[in-house]
Amino acid sequence: MKNNSEKVFLAHIVAASENNVIGANGDMPWHLPNDFKYFKNKTWGMPVIMGRKSYEALKESLPGRINIVITKKTDFHPKDALVFNNIEDAITKAKESDAKEIFIIGGGEIFKQTIDIVSRIYLTRVHATIEGDTYYPEINKNIWKLVSAQSFPADDKNNYPYTFEVWEKNIDAS
Repeated sequence: MKNNSEKVFLAHIVAASENNVIGANGDMPWHLPNDFKYFKNKTWGMPVIMGRKSYEALKESLPGRINIVITKKTDFHPKDALVFNNIEDAITKAKESDAKEIFIIGGGEIFKQTIDIVSRIYLTRVHATIEGDTYYPEINKNIWKLVSAQSFPADDKNNYPYTFEVWEKNIDAS
């Protein structure tokens, strides 16, 4: 059990295009294996919280992580995930782990509902304008500060250029 004085970061981890698209027809509209590796390395051993549609898009629970799904559907019972009907209960359960970071991994509605309560955003910015139907909320630069950015060109495996960005709440913002 964690000592209550330890800080647990609540974070978003997401890939979004220049126009903030994160999904199209229930899937990711790009192929970036390096982003998958980044996602796996950041979230391994940590609780991941997601909406039902995001969970179903994965086809199965993410190994090596506590999978927590938020849904209002009372008949949804995946074998390798915990299910809650609200964000607050999901976060409370995730905090019972010994993890120092809890990741919210989607989808669009879950991101929108939690943008004000997270303290960090791991954003893979895909450098393209993409058509889609699911969006990440706009990052308010009066509230958020870019603390690191690492850019990569498109290559034979990653079909778009991209940047791994880390944003943290600006403590000077009031």
